[in-house]
This record gives sequence, structure tokens and C-alpha cells, in this order.
Amino acid sequence: MPAMTQGAAPAAPGTPPGGPNPARRFNFTPPPIYGSSDMTLREIVHVSLGGSRIRVVLTNEFGTEALMIGAAQVAISKGGSSVNLVDASSAGLTFGGRAEVKIPVGAMVVSDPVNLKLPAQADLAISLFVPQQTITTLSQHQAADQTSYAAEGNVVGAASFDTPKDIRSWVFLKGVEVEAAAHASAVVAFGDSITDGAFATNNSNARWPDELARRLLADKRTADVAVLNEGIGGNGVLRHITGPSALTRFDRDVLGQDGVKYMIIVEAINDIGAYGPRNPNAPPPPSGIPTAEDLIVGYKQLIARAHAHGIKVYMATLTPYMGAGYSSPAGEAVRQACNQWIRTQKEADGVIDFDKTTQDPAKPDTFLPAYDHGDHLHPNDAGYKAMGDAIDLALFTK
Repeated sequence: MPAMTQGAAPAAPGTPPGGPNPARRFNFTPPPIYGSSDMTLREIVHVSLGGSRIRVVLTNEFGTEALMIGAAQVAISKGGSSVNLVDASSAGLTFGGRAEVKIPVGAMVVSDPVNLKLPAQADLAISLFVPQQTITTLSQHQAADQTSYAAEGNVVGAASFDTPKDIRSWVFLKGVEVEAAAHASAVVAFGDSITDGAFATNNSNARWPDELARRLLADKRTADVAVLNEGIGGNGVLRHITGPSALTRFDRDVLGQDGVKYMIIVEAINDIGAYGPRNPNAPPPPSGIPTAEDLIVGYKQLIARAHAHGIKVYMATLTPYMGAGYSSPAGEAVRQACNQWIRTQKEADGVIDFDKTTQDPAKPDTFLPAYDHGDHLHPNDAGYKAMGDAIDLALFTK
């Protein structure tokens, strides 16, 4: 579908799968034994730009068995598990003309395009019927900051679920592509949990990429620029912690997106956290604790690979982290060295100073209390908004 690739392809916020997750971590409340019965997932995502045709991208990238999707549908969300069937793909989604699709181990699939009048900043409901099957490992985005729903049986076409169970992850869903005008473009927000929006108020779309998307849409100079949130909690530039490192997933999550013209990099605080108390879930880095020089080499690789594909790169400084559970004076020295390089380097196309935006002027190595979620590592909603507001929109007119 050439027109889809000519324009921007706005994705749902924070949908990149973060890595292999045992099915027992599929966080229903209360959690069922996943795969033991037929069920329908109704996953809610908030899109950036609107359009009249869409495709849905499903993933089994980290699965260890082929994944069967028995039926799928998209519709405009009316809140909760309810959807507007008038504005739905009433015939359902198809994949190569078929209503069901088997996704091989390690693969993803793109649905056939479907006509759907999708407003900008809309909430979209993607319903997936997953027949009973053996599933030991999920491809999912673990912390979605968004409530989705599950119900027994095949209820893909239901207007609402009678007794749904809540999900706080995006499961088997990689993204939503929206057909846009040929002159439209997209910016990828590439980072860790601070880009993913950890601890933002659930269902509020309060992440800093969400705020950036709202501002871009409201400014006539940039109203055709979509925002793709490719943040994964726990991600590192060099280190595989909760998923593939930034260097490992760059082709998948940046180059694999349609219409990307810009990229914002906010990565390395988890690499730096190796200097603090060990995270029991994080294996020791194979080549020792990374230095600022190691991280800068990683940054340069990301910049060079993006430039090779005509993507402009904006480096963002690392936000304060002293007081966080894995902070240390040695790690702070590395953070400061990385930020000094980011502010003075000439390799990227611009700088966004998130550190200056969020720091306490009286203690610059810590978060401003008004912006601190409480763990001294992640912003609260006000902090995320301040970050989104600190970005010069002129960067996206070049």
C-alpha cells in the first residue's frame, strides 16, 4: 500500500515489545492461567494523527511458539471496554484476505488496510480473539499506563464486554499505522521508562511524548507531524535489561517505522545505574560497567545509523537521578559527562535540555520536588508536561 509508506504512520504510545515475558506475568487482575481458554483482548491505544485508513501491526517477536489470532477488529473507543460499532471495521481486520492469522516465532504481521474515520488524538480499541493454545512467552509492552480489557470467548464484535478483566499491558500489539498525506512525517521518541511514561496517571496520556504530540497538532506549522513513542522501561543504550538495548532494537523500532523524519534520544540512565546497587533482574554487563566514553560511542552509533536513513536526530540530556535506588556519586559523574557531551557535540542535529527543565536549581543533581514522582528517578505528570513543553517545535519545521 504505497500511500501508507509515503505519509506518517502514527503508532500507539509506548507499544514496542520490551522483551520476552513469561505468560504468568500477563497482568490480569486476578491473573488467569493464560492460554488455558479462548479469550478476547480489547486493547486501547491513543493515536497521534488522524486519518481515514489504518493498519494494525501484531507481534510474536519474542514468542517461543507460533501465535494464532482467530479474529480481529478495530473501533473507536467509547470509554472502558465499550466501542462505537458504527465507526468500526465491521467486517473485521484481515491478513492477506483471511480473518485469522498464524504469526511465526519471531515474526510480526501487518493487517490489510481498513477504512476507518479516525480523528486525531482518538482512543482506538483493537480487539483480538486468541484461541486456546500453548503460550509460554508473550510479546508485550509490559507497562502501558493504559487500561485494556479481556473477556472469555470470541467477543471481538461486541459493543462492550459484560464482565471484563483489566489488563495494564499491550499484548501482541506492536502499533497502529494511519494513512497520512504525502507531506506528513513522524518523530520517534526513543528512550527508556522516562519516555515510556512510567508512573504517569493511568489512562491520562500524560507522558512527555503525549504532550509533544498535542503541541505539534495545535501548531499549524507542525500539525502534520506524528509522534511515535518507542520508549521501553528499563532500556539501556548498551545493556539488555528488560529488553533489547537501544543499539539492538534501533532497526526494529526506528527504521522499521513509516514516515520517520525526526528522532529524539533519551537513553543511558539505566546503563549508568550499573554503578549503583545491583538490580537483581539485570545481568552484569558482559564488558564491565560502561563509562561515559562507552555510552558516547553508543550515541554516535545511533546518530550515524539514523543519519544514514535521512533522519534528523535530537539528543536530550539525562534527567537528574541522585536519590534513586540505583544512584551513586560515580554514576552521577557519568551522567554529568554524558550531558556535557550532549550539550556540546556537533554530530546530532539539535539538543533538548531535559536535565535543565527538571532539575532543582538548589540541588541540580536531583529532581525539582514539584516534578518528582517520588522515586527521584521518574517525573510525575507535571514533570512530564514540563518536558513536553520544553521542546522547541521549530525543530520539526526543518
